[in-house]
Formats: sequence, structure tokens, C-alpha cells
Amino acid sequence: MKQSFWVLVCLSVLTACATTPPSNTANICSIFREKEDWYASAKAAARRWSAPLPVQMAIINQESGFVEDARPPRYRFLGIPLWRSSSAYGYGQAIDETWDWYRHKTGNTGADRDEFEDAVDFVGWYMHQTFARLGLAKTDAYNQYLAYHEGQGGFKRGTWRSKPWLQSVARRVAALAWRYQRQLGACEADLERASSF
Repeated sequence: MKQSFWVLVCLSVLTACATTPPSNTANICSIFREKEDWYASAKAAARRWSAPLPVQMAIINQESGFVEDARPPRYRFLGIPLWRSSSAYGYGQAIDETWDWYRHKTGNTGADRDEFEDAVDFVGWYMHQTFARLGLAKTDAYNQYLAYHEGQGGFKRGTWRSKPWLQSVARRVAALAWRYQRQLGACEADLERASSF
């Protein structure tokens, strides 16, 4: 009896520590009202990397649906879970190598992929690298997403050209970034007031 009590207590604590995704990921105002500290983090990353906040958020939405510990599904054989398709993890689905590159270049050695503040800074940083290396405008959500998904080398080689499904996803990301931009215009003043307290 005592053992099952402690198992329940431990499970409750672990569940309480997990961050649930926002309830309405289609509306940036709802996201920031529900996750009050996210606006300051996203705004700081946007300012630091001159990366539009709506584009950053649209990329994160596409990559993880704002699930902090998102991972690619495992390959299965006869119903047995095997390895994952990549080391992608967290809000931004950054792979190990790219995350290590970010931590090394920014000096943010303690950054975690499952911390929103670090993940949104990573996305802004990666958009900045894409602009510097490939000349893609940071406002160009379509091409920024293609470079984010394929990597800057893959984008330059045009790997995305043979992937109509990926082009379709990039169009959705661009449309969402545009929608987020319009929504943000309606609530940004309120978010600013709330974050100044």
C-alpha cells in the first residue's frame, strides 16, 4: 500500500513539472496569454537576432506543436519500437549536431531544447545564420522554413525541390506566420503592458 502511494506521488510530481502545449496554437495572442513568460522570451530572441517573432513561432508550431519534449517517431519492426529517424528533440526539433553548434557559437552552453526560452532563441539564431549564409530574408517564412528543415547545405543544394510535401508544409508555415503577424497586431499592446509588470 505504501509503495503504490509513493509511486502515485512521484507520478503526480513528474506530471506537474511537464509543460503542456498551449490550448489554441492557431492564435498567437492566445498562446502568449496562456504562457505568460513566452512573450518576453520570443520578443528577446526576435530583438537579439532581428528575426520576426511570428516567423519564429510558426516554425516552432510546425516542428513540435509547442510540445517541449517532442521527438520523431520510432521505426518499428513487428510492432517492436526501434531507433528514431533523427536526434531531433524539443520545441524546435533541433538535432544534436546543430544544437551543439548553437551552444558553442552563442556561448549558451547550458541551453536545453525542451526550454522554450532556449528553443525560441535557437530558432531566431538559426534564421540569422540562414540570412548570413544564404541571403534569405528573415521575413521570408517559406524559404526560411525550407532551410530550417533541410539544413542550410540542403537548401543550397535544392534538396527540397524534389519534395512537394515539404513545399506544401513550408506554404502552411508561411501562411501561419502571416496569420500570427495579423493577430499580434491586435494584442501586442496588451502583451507589452502585461509583461511590463
